[in-house]
Amino acid sequence: MTDSHWQPSASLKTLKARADLLATIRRFFTARNILEVDTPLLAKYSVTDPYMDVLMADNPVGQQDSYFLQTSPEYAMKRLLAADSGPIYQICKAFRKGEAGGRHNPEFTMLEWYRPDFDHHQLMNEVEALVSEVLNNQQPFERVTYHDLFLKHFSVDPHSSDCEAIRSIARQHLDIQMESEQKDDWLNLLMAESIEPTLGIDTPVFIIDYPSSQSALAKIGMDNNGNAVAQRFELYCQGLELANGYFELTDVEEQKQRFEKDHQLRQVLSAPTVEADQFLLAAMEQGLPSCAGVALGVDRLLMLSQGLKGIAEAISFSIDRA
Repeated sequence: MTDSHWQPSASLKTLKARADLLATIRRFFTARNILEVDTPLLAKYSVTDPYMDVLMADNPVGQQDSYFLQTSPEYAMKRLLAADSGPIYQICKAFRKGEAGGRHNPEFTMLEWYRPDFDHHQLMNEVEALVSEVLNNQQPFERVTYHDLFLKHFSVDPHSSDCEAIRSIARQHLDIQMESEQKDDWLNLLMAESIEPTLGIDTPVFIIDYPSSQSALAKIGMDNNGNAVAQRFELYCQGLELANGYFELTDVEEQKQRFEKDHQLRQVLSAPTVEADQFLLAAMEQGLPSCAGVALGVDRLLMLSQGLKGIAEAISFSIDRA
């Protein structure tokens, strides 16, 4: 490490642009009468997602159990929704272990918001309005189904094809050594390595109707071909994933089942056991209103708006300088 590591990884020009971006975001939500909230970064529970590695911390009050640095404010914000907060947004730090590189930093800034009585299509409209304002975009965003993406790139139906068919296509197109019996592992690999770099190059694009097995915390619906699909979206700009949104699951029994499936998959993957968030489940028992929610990467939005090459240029101090 050299003496220069004391210096910021972002230029002062970029830091001023970052301040302007945060002010623009707050004006956007103030104009829509959406309440800014603040929830804990340090919490007793975290996500059960088998593919997400979380950062832990000692219990701050000296008790035995460890706490987690939050991967997103989602669970806490849903507790606020269940307490009748109405529409809310938050700009906060989030943490994900092992994520470092040109587009990732273990500590990053996230914008997350929730709209009661919206579905994911209505929320996409609002996401488009915000991102267009920041990027000074004049063209309507594209909307493409997950099904059509895979037909276009690989001539395969990602919903009806089995794991062996998807694995065979991945091995034809990619030089990989991965072994997995999970179909979604191969779909995710093809998406990340072959499809994502081509998305939103000229015009930002929403990808919709993901396989139901990739629903996370989204509701399940049916597409025009009769496939069960997750009612969620991801937004891509210039090959960069910018936002991930859901028509939120509100059924607590279904939520418990999904947490259990995550637990079982963690065992298969030999991943650490993570207890389901009992506070979230209790809030859902009370009643989570019908709503749509989205998480958007603020650092990545700044990268796009300023033409930056990597996330380190968008934050004051990247992980190697923190």
